[in-house]
Amino acid sequence: MKAQRDLFAQHTALSAEPPSLFAEIVFNRPLEQSFTYGVPRHLEDRLQPGQRVQVPLGRGNRPALGYCVAVSRNRPECEVKPILAIVDEKPLLTPALLELTRWMADYYFCTWGQVLDAVVPAGAKTGVGLRQKLFVEAVPETELPIPPPRLTPRQREALETLRLETSPVEAAVLAQRVGCGVTVIQELIRKGMARGFRQDVEKVRFRPEPTPEAEPPPELNTDQLRVLAAISEALLQGGFQPFLLHGVTGSGKTEIYLRAIEQCVAQGREALVLVPEISLTPQTIRRFRGRFSRVAVLHSHLSDSERGHYWRQIAAGEVQVIVGARSAVFAPTRRLGLIVVDEEHESSFKQEITPRYHARDLAVLRAKIEKIPVVLGSATPSLESWHNAQQGRYRLLSLPRRVLELPMPIVQLVDLRHEPPARGPYRAISPTLERAMRETLDRGGQILLLLNRRGFSTFLLCPACGEAMKCRFCDVTLTYHRDREVLLCHYCGYEQLPPDGCPHCGLRQMKFLGLGTERLEAELSQKFPGVSALRMDSDSMRRAGAHARAFEAFRRGEVRILFGTQMIAKGLDFPNVTLVGVIHADIALHIPDFRSAERTFQLLAQVAGRTGRGPAGGRVLVQTFNPEQPCIHLAARHDYVAFAEAELRHRRELGYPPFTRLVRILLRAKDGELVRQESDRLAETFRQRLARTAKRKPTVRLLGPAETPVARLKGYYRYHFQLQSPSASALHELLREVWSDFKPSRGVDVSVDVDPYNLL
Repeated sequence: MKAQRDLFAQHTALSAEPPSLFAEIVFNRPLEQSFTYGVPRHLEDRLQPGQRVQVPLGRGNRPALGYCVAVSRNRPECEVKPILAIVDEKPLLTPALLELTRWMADYYFCTWGQVLDAVVPAGAKTGVGLRQKLFVEAVPETELPIPPPRLTPRQREALETLRLETSPVEAAVLAQRVGCGVTVIQELIRKGMARGFRQDVEKVRFRPEPTPEAEPPPELNTDQLRVLAAISEALLQGGFQPFLLHGVTGSGKTEIYLRAIEQCVAQGREALVLVPEISLTPQTIRRFRGRFSRVAVLHSHLSDSERGHYWRQIAAGEVQVIVGARSAVFAPTRRLGLIVVDEEHESSFKQEITPRYHARDLAVLRAKIEKIPVVLGSATPSLESWHNAQQGRYRLLSLPRRVLELPMPIVQLVDLRHEPPARGPYRAISPTLERAMRETLDRGGQILLLLNRRGFSTFLLCPACGEAMKCRFCDVTLTYHRDREVLLCHYCGYEQLPPDGCPHCGLRQMKFLGLGTERLEAELSQKFPGVSALRMDSDSMRRAGAHARAFEAFRRGEVRILFGTQMIAKGLDFPNVTLVGVIHADIALHIPDFRSAERTFQLLAQVAGRTGRGPAGGRVLVQTFNPEQPCIHLAARHDYVAFAEAELRHRRELGYPPFTRLVRILLRAKDGELVRQESDRLAETFRQRLARTAKRKPTVRLLGPAETPVARLKGYYRYHFQLQSPSASALHELLREVWSDFKPSRGVDVSVDVDPYNLL
């Protein structure tokens, strides 16, 4: 404490002269407002918005880290404390990013400091991967000391070599050239013949990624030329223009992106490309690196050092194209010219922790702030984006045909209610699908199989008492993983050994039920011995680079059957895939979520699009117990427009997005009764506020509170409720009114999710 007081007193003494410049500082704390600090005279020329600073906070003047978001000459009426130090040599955030994050804090109902701390990667904040080195430059002759100091022969030689340099040089490098020690250079600085300063440099020289052999760009068809012309015109005109590119799978959307980015780079500007789960789409990165020499990649599988390295490269303007997952929307570009969001419908663009932003929506807003075009592309657009295009908010561009006039694959629905019962212990692959697989393998084709469930058995059941083995901390069943011989919770990671008998009634024979990718692996091994098959899920792809190695082996034909979860349904282009099988199309259909039909349609349409991309054509077999469901039979017909129209009518009738805005409020606590009472109290606060403003227009509807579908998660009991309104501003106004009155009880966590994607 004494050291803190001494530090504050020292800086106060240095800042005895009243400041003329003032800074607005925000903190990564639940504090809504910014705080004004005085900028000491010796820091005025160095401080810029977007830098982190150290300041005294609170009555005890504890040094705290904050973000400078604005500077002004307007003197506040109250007395202010001085800034203690500037942490960052250069701003971490551009003015456009500061504007974007300010909007995020208001819209997603969190503090500005929380947003700023979340969007800047740790590698950029901590300087990991950097080290300070001494650089020197010769003092101009007009500024040399008089009389000149005496120099040793080595010092004179070093000075003559230094004067030949056109820019500052690292002291150690200069010493190596001269053949002397660094102390000789330091003496030149001490004697006033050279200037020295310390500068951060990369500790490790990252090897440039190997540049793939460039392939000649394909010739564009008439549809592609029409779409590219519209985007090119927007790039030439400048200004904000949002496009929704609806192109069937295999229609050449990526080539459109590449051509548009080439034009953007030719204008001396940078392009930002957002893709879902970057580690799962190495083909995309390969194609971009084959066309552009300076590509930065940003995603969660990079180390802090790598992310910090790419962040600094982008901030320095050394990159042409940034390809990344959702957090790449915050890349600190200096001359951004185009944003592309590929597979814009993907739920992975939504962040599930504070700040709970949606990268697609932020990409559109950033394009508006930067006054540039943005392209949202998908074969199965989100209904929100499709509705925006129908309302004229986005310009709709269409690619209704595949390239090279290739036909869409034939999709056959396999009604599992009428399939003959499978023989043996495995029942994932129906007789119809098995016959199709054997025919495909006999013809030399490759196969993709989708089963969106991990593990061997999805639950362990006692046939006597009906009890299923559940997680100790979550209200979900444990999944059996045979390769590790454990029961695992896919929500919290809890694991235990399978019991010898039922812990409830003591029966010695438990039944392993349900299908997972491990069970499918065992079935493939039994039914197709000697055929190379590879499993892709988050259990088998844990090592760095595993996804890229798996796809490369499949591309070379070393693997005949690639099977796994939804990661195999995205961004793959393998011309020799002539059969796609969907093991269980109904998995997501009955999840208690208004988007379940949309997600089922999107997944089926996307995985079906992985085949038929070569001259041999392709077919798709979808195993289902519900072939009459619109989302399934319309996906089999590749009819997105009919599905969107029907689903939008349904959403309008029920008052769900995109016709209303939605906010989910989640309460959780270790004590189940406490969280139930607290959710009732919060809901009553909302009802009272709504009753006082019964004539509020537009109206706000309150649903709940109720237990969440997964009532207990990671040891916390959970309740939630929803707010619906046609107006986002009405929801935000109500939230601010209630939060000014309501303070949660000790031990209860409350989170607010605006535009939620996860309702479990």
